[in-house]
Amino acid sequence: MLEDSQKNKRIAKNTLLLYVRMLFSMLISLYTSRVILQTLGVKDYGIYNVVGGVVTMFSILSGSLSAAISRFITYELGKGDTKKLSTIFSSVVNIQIGLSLIIVLLAETIGLWFLNVKMNIPADRMYASNWVYQLSILTFVLGLISVPYSAVIVAYERMSTFAYIGIFETTAKLVVVYMLLLFTCDKLILFATLMAMIALIIRFIYGVYCKRHFEECNYKFVYDNTLFKKMFSFAGWNFLGAGSALLMSQGVNILMNMFFGVTLNVARGIANQVDNAVQQFVNNFTTAINPQITKSYATDNLSYMHQLVSVGSKYSFFLTWFFALPILLETNRILSIWLKVVPEYSVLFLKLTIGISLISVISNTLVTSMLATGDIKKYQIIVGGLGMTIFPLVYIAYKIGLPPATSYLIHMTIFIAQLCFRLYLLRNMIKLPIMYFVKNTLLPDVKVLLASSFMPLLLLYSMQDTFFRFLVICIVCVCSTIGSIYIIGLTKSERALINQYMLKFKARII
Repeated sequence: MLEDSQKNKRIAKNTLLLYVRMLFSMLISLYTSRVILQTLGVKDYGIYNVVGGVVTMFSILSGSLSAAISRFITYELGKGDTKKLSTIFSSVVNIQIGLSLIIVLLAETIGLWFLNVKMNIPADRMYASNWVYQLSILTFVLGLISVPYSAVIVAYERMSTFAYIGIFETTAKLVVVYMLLLFTCDKLILFATLMAMIALIIRFIYGVYCKRHFEECNYKFVYDNTLFKKMFSFAGWNFLGAGSALLMSQGVNILMNMFFGVTLNVARGIANQVDNAVQQFVNNFTTAINPQITKSYATDNLSYMHQLVSVGSKYSFFLTWFFALPILLETNRILSIWLKVVPEYSVLFLKLTIGISLISVISNTLVTSMLATGDIKKYQIIVGGLGMTIFPLVYIAYKIGLPPATSYLIHMTIFIAQLCFRLYLLRNMIKLPIMYFVKNTLLPDVKVLLASSFMPLLLLYSMQDTFFRFLVICIVCVCSTIGSIYIIGLTKSERALINQYMLKFKARII
């Protein structure tokens, strides 16, 4: 119990460090997004989103391996096998370099053809689009090669370093915005060039830090046939999950471009930008808790693992809902303050995107626990295969003339089905009782959602649409959500722990 308590304190400390990074990053990114949209214009902003999406489509090959890298490194660290960890690191660097060459080959053939023949891009911007495409390939490859280094940092739970690098990256993007305002050349090409330069600098920082602080990160050529087979088997089955995630996002983005043009890509990009800002709160928490889930499985501490999975999922939902409620109620006002001119469909797309996120965050820790087992074949065939159906279903929906928002409704339905199948499969994979998760996670989520919504909804429909109403609703949303989480969402022991921390905090101030 003492050891578990120390682990919980480490998770809390790491989460706090990541939140410092996130708050800084979110404020800067929300400002830079508005300036970039205004500077590039609607057309070029939409082009950057959709062209970059074509490149990201190729990460269907890398996403599965990236998950394998994180899992194997964290698992062996939990086992305490430093020698094996060194072999794994060198092996995965070899894999990522080889994979980068394959992706460049595919991107410069199939991807290039798709961009110039099939994409719905204005003729006068094709030259700039091709520049963006090439620079996006470079940015993507640099990010791919950085994965083993960032995975080691997270596995060792060095979240302060992770936070500092993130703050540097955000600051660099702020400099990019200034450069866009300063120069008069083709701003779309300049923007893509500067983003590629940032990726190169980040790759260099990761490499230098890991080589200096972790002995196993000194690369040497290694070929371990048994390890390669294990990793590629894991990655091969995880391909279904990684592929479905990309088809849900970038695949649908490209379909939207093909059927409705660049303007809707702008609306989708804006919705995703706000959602990403909200999700940073959740991702920081899960980044801190995920290594402990994998390490708990490695040491066969399943009871603690179940606790982390359940509590992590519940808190992820609470964090998302805290921001989602005011955004859902005052979407138009928030976008108007942020962007001044709100592109068509942005309000609807943002509401639907937030709805999808509320469902998806419940599964974050469930996915981590699945990956920790390493035995993912059956899971990915069922859950990953179900996710793959989103792309063809959206294509059919658009082909028969259904409206753009249909893709979000399809997405939401599939996510609910995936959650049900995850719980059913994990019952055997990690011995997680379904009713344990329902009682400790899903029921508190639903109770908090209903209780915290009542008063804000009452004000929304009883007050006139003014800036004063916006302020009142935001304040009431914060109060009702915090109150509902504390009274209804937390257990007695969780409330006692919070009370203890509050008393310590109060004592330090006084």
